Amino acid sequence: MPLTTVDPGCALIVVDLQKGLTGLPQVKEILDNAAALAAEFRARDLPVVLVTVDGTAPGRTDAQQRAAGAQESRPADWAELAPELGRQPGDIHITKQRWGAFTGTDLHQRLQERGVTQTVVTGVATSIGVESTARSAYEHGYHVVLATDAMADLDPEAHRHSIERIFPRLGETAATADILAALRS
Repeated sequence: MPLTTVDPGCALIVVDLQKGLTGLPQVKEILDNAAALAAEFRARDLPVVLVTVDGTAPGRTDAQQRAAGAQESRPADWAELAPELGRQPGDIHITKQRWGAFTGTDLHQRLQERGVTQTVVTGVATSIGVESTARSAYEHGYHVVLATDAMADLDPEAHRHSIERIFPRLGETAATADILAALRS
């Protein structure tokens, strides 16, 4: 479903656009769109949530053990936010260890304190961090909007599947230009 409206209580959630991931070609392509959304939300005094991943969920799966090994070889600034996002003191910063930004964090509480009713979700990876965050936002009762040209995935098929099959069930989808136009009107 395309974007119908932007609520007065709208927040932007930017998932995992951090230095360790912004060097990937897919991410470079969407970083400008996420930064433009963040700038416009700030200009309208709307909350901007910047999410970083630093660690993995507890457990003993092989995938988690591989990820833990990869964590040991990461550069010191791997989990720092991409500077293009222009982090501001009023932004909400969430550090997560799960796929989604709500699980194991105080994100829902912080959004509720600000009267948020709608979330615009962007970031990486479309089929993991973005989709998990959007699912949780939906389950918490937020009106979910997904900025489809401000998200990327290493797997093009997984990206397409999320956008075409999953996101229409969770909320509205829109291009960055359409969201910016709705914010400005």
